[in-house]
Amino acid sequence: MNRVVASNRRARYDYEILQTYDAGLVLAGAEVKSLRAGRASLGDAYAAPEGGEIFLYNLHIARYDKSAAYPLDTRRPRKLLLSRAEINRIARAVAQKGVTLVPLKIYFSRGYAKVEIGLARGKRKYDKRDKILEEDEIKLERRRRTKKNGTR
Repeated sequence: MNRVVASNRRARYDYEILQTYDAGLVLAGAEVKSLRAGRASLGDAYAAPEGGEIFLYNLHIARYDKSAAYPLDTRRPRKLLLSRAEINRIARAVAQKGVTLVPLKIYFSRGYAKVEIGLARGKRKYDKRDKILEEDEIKLERRRRTKKNGTR
């Protein structure tokens, strides 16, 4: 059972997600406790390949109040754990123009902190408008069908 800690709902609105990957997250002990308390934000976070590895930047994990250990930077780069083949595939895709790596959600799976990242291409303003219109038409059609059948 996966317990979602934080999700980036804005990402699916701003980007067209081409493919998703689940990656492990390298964290310090106090960061894990803070994550379990749900004190993380994916708002400005992004991922990028660097030196044959992939790092997650700008992920905010709040300091754990009860930690006596040395204070860590709340927005430090964090390494993602992926297989070599996945890293190579992602690096090739990100090298293409207009493709970026966006974190979609952070969750716990079998006690391990994981992050779902997606290869994404930015949507243009008119793409977003078309999507909203399409969703509105679907809702309207559903309402018409329920009225026609006499059930509400």
